[in-house]
Amino acid sequence: MTSKADEALGYEQARDELIEVVRRLEAGGTTLEESLALWERGEELAKVCRRWLEGARARLDAALAEEAEEEEGEEGER
Repeated sequence: MTSKADEALGYEQARDELIEVVRRLEAGGTTLEESLALWERGEELAKVCRRWLEGARARLDAALAEEAEEEEGEEGER
């Protein structure tokens, strides 16, 4: 479950923290418990990033659909 603080993270913030989590996991040297906590944090950060990207895709799709409708309306007036 994503916390309110995670929901307030911007895409770049979440991405940068996720990169750091992955770096720490790849470097090793952590206990199993620490590794699990990092992995769980990484999963939450990935969800935040995914929501941002899905939102951006929805906005782009809406803008493209609106543009296409406007073009169809202009062609109908000719």
